[in-house]
Amino acid sequence: MTDIAHITGPRGDTLAYVHTPGNGPCIVFLSGYRSDMEGTKAVHLEAWARAQGRAFLRLDYAGHGVSGGVFEEGCIGDWAADAEAVIRAVTDGPVLLVGSSMGGWISCILSQRLDVAGFVGIAAAPDFTEDGFWPGLTPEQQAEVMREGQVELPSDYEDPYIITRKLIEDGRENLVLRKPLPMPWPVRLLQGTEDEAVSRDTALRLLDHIDGADVRLTLVRHTDHRFSEPANLAHIEAAISEILTSL
Repeated sequence: MTDIAHITGPRGDTLAYVHTPGNGPCIVFLSGYRSDMEGTKAVHLEAWARAQGRAFLRLDYAGHGVSGGVFEEGCIGDWAADAEAVIRAVTDGPVLLVGSSMGGWISCILSQRLDVAGFVGIAAAPDFTEDGFWPGLTPEQQAEVMREGQVELPSDYEDPYIITRKLIEDGRENLVLRKPLPMPWPVRLLQGTEDEAVSRDTALRLLDHIDGADVRLTLVRHTDHRFSEPANLAHIEAAISEILTSL
């Protein structure tokens, strides 16, 4: 097993990552909101990439997993900057971004900053703070966020969700579905039809919004937001392989 390494992030937090050397482009796994690099998909894909002789990188944003920092103090822009710092410090050359849920949004942000060879989105959740969290709050909860700086919400996956004013306001500075999103490389989007966190409408909206010549969306029946069953992992492997083969 590859040892966990660390760098100091852009805000002074210790950022943890695991890098497996191999042939490029480096496959970079970006996890979701309150998830970390020890998740099923990240660890499985690391082993798969190692077997293929491919470079692979997984990481924890500040406030996630074993990185330093406080989760409630972070936001989309911060976590994107964390991922960018690790990627720039560790990789050399183009990267293939694999983003799960919030990691899909962060991938969209980083795709405009980095040398990218391809993008695989797994239940990608672009702009979810504005399109999901904010309209999902009652007027009273919205007022509480603005007045108190945060509100607590129940969650099917972690309990509770802490929604902060910083998260909402920073999210508005990092929206990707309201401005051009050029991706002149292969893009593969994967979406479960039973996903209760990210709708198929979101997947279709991202598909339609990306400006690229090779963008495809696969809808997988009877699959939820986790997208971590063996058949789902095989779908992800196939999507990555298809991009690598096309390069």
